[in-house]
This record gives sequence, structure tokens and C-alpha cells, in this order.
Amino acid sequence: MRHGKTVNHLGRTKSHRDALLANMAVSLIKAKRIETTLAKAKALRKFVEPLITKGKNDTTHSRRVVFSYLQDKEAIKELFGEIAVKVAERNGGYTRIIKLGQRQGDNAEVALIELVDFNENLLTAVSDESEAKAKRSRRGKAKKAEAAPAAPVAAAPVAEEPSAEVVEEAPVAEEAPATEEKPADESSEENKA
Repeated sequence: MRHGKTVNHLGRTKSHRDALLANMAVSLIKAKRIETTLAKAKALRKFVEPLITKGKNDTTHSRRVVFSYLQDKEAIKELFGEIAVKVAERNGGYTRIIKLGQRQGDNAEVALIELVDFNENLLTAVSDESEAKAKRSRRGKAKKAEAAPAAPVAAAPVAEEPSAEVVEEAPVAEEAPATEEKPADESSEENKA
């Protein structure tokens, strides 16, 4: 049994695994997203998230600690500069893993790991959804009609139903006089001709 064994060794020695994770972390920091196997992505998440947390505190000590893991000056600049600014309010959960299916050659599960705050397409979709959700109300239809932009669509069927009832009642009451008047009008027109 593997009780309490939380480290996925990835079929490598410790030194090889450390080098692999450091290189993948540098690639993730520079490119903001990388494609790899699902097992490596999950191991990378455990490796890189504490480093990003360290990056939020820009001191010499934290820079040295992160440099001891990554060994790349460009990645350190990126991490303590642009990435630290974007993740300043976030309390963890800096990465997202998206499963992509199986790889053609060896049927390995492939995944995309990316930094959450750097996916512009997803951020705009989430902000649009949050705006739409903010306008919803559970209190009544009147508030929904005032706040929701789709209110004219909802109001149109409501307006049609009473007019349909009026149309049904009105022709029955007005048809008889209308039919009586029409022949009188027609007969007067015929008399004139």
C-alpha cells in the first residue's frame, strides 16, 4: 500500500526529477502555459505554486530561495515582476490544468498547465459571466425585467397574450355591427354608381 506517499517519482531519480521540474517551471513562467503529460503537470503544480507565493514577497531572501530552485535569472525577473503583480490578490491556485486527451504515440494522458491570470480569453469570458450573474435577482420578475438586458424578449410574450385575448373578444363583439355596416356602405356606393 502507498499510505502517506504523496510524491510522484515520475520514474526518475531525485536529481533528475528536480532538474525536470525546475526546467518545466522556468518554461511555465516564461511562456505562461505548457503542454505536458498529466502526471508531470500535477507534479509541476506542487513545485511551482509555492515559488509563485514566494514571488509575491519581493525581498532579497525570497529571490535567493527561488533562484536556488530555478537557476534562471530571466525567469526570476519575470516571476518577481509581471507575475507577482498579477497574482497579488490571489491566495493560491495560481495554475490551471486542462486535460487534452491521449497522445498519439504512447496513449499518455496529455494536459495543458497554465497560469490562471494570463489566459486573456478565459478572463474576458469570466468577467462577462460575472456581469450577467450580478444582474440576476431571485426576488421577482419586476427586478429581472429592469436589470436584465433580455427583458424585451421576456416582455414581448407578456404583451402578446393580453392582446390575443382582446383580439378574440373584440371580433366577436364587433363582427356583427361591422358586417351590418359594410353592406350598407356597399349599397350606398352601388346607388351612387
